[in-house]
Amino acid sequence: MRDLIDRYIDAYNRIDIDAMLATMHSEVIFENYTAGVLSVRTVGVHELRHLAESSRQLFSARHQTITTYAETAGVAYAQIHFRGTFAVDLPNGIRAGQSMALDGRSEYRERDGLLIYIADYSD
Repeated sequence: MRDLIDRYIDAYNRIDIDAMLATMHSEVIFENYTAGVLSVRTVGVHELRHLAESSRQLFSARHQTITTYAETAGVAYAQIHFRGTFAVDLPNGIRAGQSMALDGRSEYRERDGLLIYIADYSD
């Protein structure tokens, strides 16, 4: 599963949505949790494509790095370091060109050689 996850993260870092989705099962579930609260959930590759395309313009650059990785009983767990540079001004006062960095973790599952579940967690 690590190779599949590495391909997904490489495509994510390049903001290559087609390559990202090429690693996904058609029934993929994506969830994003912030401070323990589910903030985003998509079901199916079409919903995930819509999310990826609508958020593509937020960052001029973004990069995820796996800092630790483990697999247990068909589930992969990765500690992730994220850094990104905003491409647009946001209503909360963040300005284009401003950078952010955060650490989080992700959980992955696969089916038929493709990612079927991705959950991102940050505080």
